[in-house]
Amino acid sequence: MCTSPLFADGTLRHRAVDHQSRVASVKRVFLVILENTDASVAETLPFVGRLAARGALLRDDHCIAHPSQPNYIALVSGSTQGITGSDPVTIDAPHLGDLVERRGLSWKTYAERFPGGCYLGETLGTVAEGQYVRRHVPFLSFVNVQQNFDRCVAHVVSAKAFDDDLAAGTLPALSIYIPDNQHNGHDSTALVADAWLQSRFGALLDDPRFMDGTLFIVTYDESSLSGADLRVTAVLAGAMVREGVSSFDRYDHYDLLRTIENVLGLGTLGRSDAAARPIIGVWK
Repeated sequence: MCTSPLFADGTLRHRAVDHQSRVASVKRVFLVILENTDASVAETLPFVGRLAARGALLRDDHCIAHPSQPNYIALVSGSTQGITGSDPVTIDAPHLGDLVERRGLSWKTYAERFPGGCYLGETLGTVAEGQYVRRHVPFLSFVNVQQNFDRCVAHVVSAKAFDDDLAAGTLPALSIYIPDNQHNGHDSTALVADAWLQSRFGALLDDPRFMDGTLFIVTYDESSLSGADLRVTAVLAGAMVREGVSSFDRYDHYDLLRTIENVLGLGTLGRSDAAARPIIGVWK
């Protein structure tokens, strides 16, 4: 049984960091989450393939559940928190953002078509233009973000802020980039999402303002709802990652969370992330 992640006064309990992932020189983690694509499809996509050729491809990675929302919650809190659906939720529990701040580091979620102002509406915009949906922005589900306006507006921002932060040299230690529902493939196709990924980040992979010290990760929230296979694809790139590596070790979203915790020296939340295995075999 996991011990509580909180001290008696409610502050986060720190744990010894497991360094078996052997990662050095990581200044920041930048995670992009795409939607609803089986690994067998993602592995054939042109830009995913090019990204994998310059980094590492996890070929036996898995989501946690269906539908989308439990996977996003699991990725940032080490648990689905009992969430099984897509309706807006309010969760009173510590999360990855808390760990980052306790370490004295910065974090942001960049969400496309998010209007700012701690908007808690379920959706915004039309399906055709690329809809924003709250269920893909997991930190808005946690009490200590959604009920703290100043914290909320500081850490959950429009994707337009990404370009400003890049230009200013102020990218945070942890970034999670959430595309709209056209760009992530939810309301389009995996090929459309792949083309968008190239257009948004392709040139940046050779830009030292973005890549110096960055561990760049692309993953998919879940596999296709048409099948029972939970296998998804994740790709890691950066100066600390071996080029052209394919890993056939079994991983899931909790292992990815544990890896992020490890490389940023955060400890764990004491949930499924604490028992997870950080990604190994892909580092220089």
